[in-house]
Amino acid sequence: MFDSPLSASAYEVLQVAPDAPDDDLRKAYRLRLRHTHPDTGGDAAVFVQVQRAWALVGTSAARAAYDRGHGFAEVRDAPGGAGAADDADAWGAAGWRPPHRPADTRPRARSFGQPGGWRRERYLTLMREWAGRGAELGDPYDPALVRSAPRELKRLLADALAEEASARIVADLGMGYTVWHDVAADPRDPSLKLDHIVLGPSGLYAVLSEDFGAPVRVRRGELIGDGVTGAPVGDLVAAARAVARAGRVRFSGAIVVLPDDDVDTAIDEIGKVRGLPVAVVRRSTLSTVFRRGITGARDIGGNELFDVRTRLQSVVQFV
Repeated sequence: MFDSPLSASAYEVLQVAPDAPDDDLRKAYRLRLRHTHPDTGGDAAVFVQVQRAWALVGTSAARAAYDRGHGFAEVRDAPGGAGAADDADAWGAAGWRPPHRPADTRPRARSFGQPGGWRRERYLTLMREWAGRGAELGDPYDPALVRSAPRELKRLLADALAEEASARIVADLGMGYTVWHDVAADPRDPSLKLDHIVLGPSGLYAVLSEDFGAPVRVRRGELIGDGVTGAPVGDLVAAARAVARAGRVRFSGAIVVLPDDDVDTAIDEIGKVRGLPVAVVRRSTLSTVFRRGITGARDIGGNELFDVRTRLQSVVQFV
């Protein structure tokens, strides 16, 4: 909660205006506590949300920090990969650049492409059309602006952040892994893509990083929930099969990564979908999944790992 553009804001949970005086904010908090307390018939989950909301805006310092970042203060802090310099130049023209960071000397996974790049670019384009109407747009990540934007825009930003969060986790797996971000499954349709392809000793995986902004369940091999549209698992498997044909490789499995609060089970191996083992996992368990693999997935090692990497590198196109 509160770490996604799709989340209810702390003010929405407390049912008070974002510019409410501190006294009104405190009164709203106490009222919401009484109404949501489990001992008086309230919802325990909402009661916890109210407490967390107050922790974020209950003091002047905390409120000021929250208003600056709305829980996604690192929205500009996108990780780069190999070839990121070219991407950074293009993004700079769109009004965003990856920040400069101190050199990190730890062994990292070999990375290609820009995680979340297509969705960030799409977000900036649509935000400029919606908020700027062709005029110069200020900060496209301003918390108040994001909160007021249509759900379509917030969803694009949330998904970009989800992809970037997964990319940071994969990068820390070490030099035994290779990852490609934002891979086109059909160059004619940028929306049909693989958020990540991850190759390592546990196998070759197609990965979807999502944030639907609401709890998600699995039914008959597909995701369902208030925020789910279409067939995310089916699209993921279809995109994996397209890339597999082009590269003459075989995927070991497919993984759907979701925010921890949106799924009940840390690792839900839902079986095979069109012959490909699929798991739905919490983001916090992603590194564990990549290190151990999923049930039914085939390990890759030795010369085969090198061969698969070479094949993919020769055919991968980025959106």
